[in-house]
Amino acid sequence: MSTDTLDRPEAAANEDTQILVTLTVADQLCGVPVLAVRDILGEQVITRIPLAPPEIAGSLNLRGRIVTAIDLRRRLRLPPAPPGQARMSVVAEQGGELYALLVDQVSEVLSLDAALFERNPQTLEKSWAEFSTGIFRLDGRLLVVLDVSRLLALSGEE
Repeated sequence: MSTDTLDRPEAAANEDTQILVTLTVADQLCGVPVLAVRDILGEQVITRIPLAPPEIAGSLNLRGRIVTAIDLRRRLRLPPAPPGQARMSVVAEQGGELYALLVDQVSEVLSLDAALFERNPQTLEKSWAEFSTGIFRLDGRLLVVLDVSRLLALSGEE
């Protein structure tokens, strides 16, 4: 099994800290647990899959493995990305399969105090709350923590 690019001893979260890869989707700051991330990719060639659900952007080739690309904007029922906007991919694994979550931008890895983690506020849009485990309030911005397993659970929904 290959070593993950983000798999470092200092990346192991403990009870006092949440370590998140931060990303942006439609101007919303989000985070996914660093341990859920296998790789981060720049713009990729994505091959459309006929008859796939709308949130499936297609597939891409990652070092010889076929990876299903999921458009997070569609998954979260948001407007499509502007034409020509470069997208990045956050690669995660579930059930032995790799998935690329298409996002607008990947920013940095943040180590946040777990005591500052809050449940989803009542005012959080339903489409976000469905895939969120909670939030952090950062310098006037809301960071929505996404549940990767819920994002990847495509069957039997909608």
